[in-house]
Amino acid sequence: MGCRKCVLLGRNEMSIATYELNHLDQLEAEAIHIFREVASEFERPCLMFSGGKDSILMLHLATKAFWPARLPFPVLHVDTGHNFPEVIEYRDQRIKELEARLVVASVQKSIDEGRVTEEKGPRASRNRLQTTTLLDSIEENKFDALFGGARRDEEKARAKERFYSFRDEFGQWDPKNQRPELWNLYNGRIRQGEHIRVFPISNWTELDVWQYIEREDIEIPSVYFAHKREVFQRDGMLLADSEFVTRSEYEELMTRKVRYRTVGDMSCTGAVESEAENLKQIIEEISSTRITERGATRADDRVSEAAMEDRKKEGYF
Repeated sequence: MGCRKCVLLGRNEMSIATYELNHLDQLEAEAIHIFREVASEFERPCLMFSGGKDSILMLHLATKAFWPARLPFPVLHVDTGHNFPEVIEYRDQRIKELEARLVVASVQKSIDEGRVTEEKGPRASRNRLQTTTLLDSIEENKFDALFGGARRDEEKARAKERFYSFRDEFGQWDPKNQRPELWNLYNGRIRQGEHIRVFPISNWTELDVWQYIEREDIEIPSVYFAHKREVFQRDGMLLADSEFVTRSEYEELMTRKVRYRTVGDMSCTGAVESEAENLKQIIEEISSTRITERGATRADDRVSEAAMEDRKKEGYF
């Protein structure tokens, strides 16, 4: 009898030992749970895709969540027209591989129709114009839940978010209308015209993202790896020379070895000098940095102390 207990105890200990998950497995399981929960709870969800590392990670997790079936919802890209060519090329290739449905909301179309007015001047950007285009697309396609790649470690406006972020009939965020999330229970009840933004990778850090990309061998756009590019300095950032950016006579071009920590419009996304040419080197670089990727490389977040908070209230993310 005593021996049998020892055998059973040994089996239980072995079972417990093999069931332990590392932190990446835990984060993956959490995100997959969110994807499945939303797909079963809402009628017309979609996944917002920018072509950046966070939305690439989301797309990979969503694919895993419903494998071997196809994605049960479309992929939405708000195209500003100022994207990195490498990112658009990656988007089209990945969508084709997954045989997913792509919905493209065009900022240029919003400008042509008079829905928004394009900014003028050397620091003009289409970044803020995305909000109107996004909300129009949500209304047109009747989306009631949209997956976004926001993470709580990015900056303070995103740090306040839960997994489910309630948006009113105007697409706006109000802190008083957010719902508690106790015991992994999510309140997705909405009225017609309202919707929920969902953040499956909310608990991930930038380092987690890169470690998972390395582990899963996920293909990413080449702009994330160190390469030589013509850039100029503005407000402490290195901006790429492109047709979308107007340089002053004092902003001289120089060739530097750089990479991008985050990908947005070419007009407002800065590069960082780097020697990281592979995922292992990127992980080592991120492990030692003390500045978030948005704080270091996004001009649109430097407009004011509350720039992202203001855009969130308008319906940006």
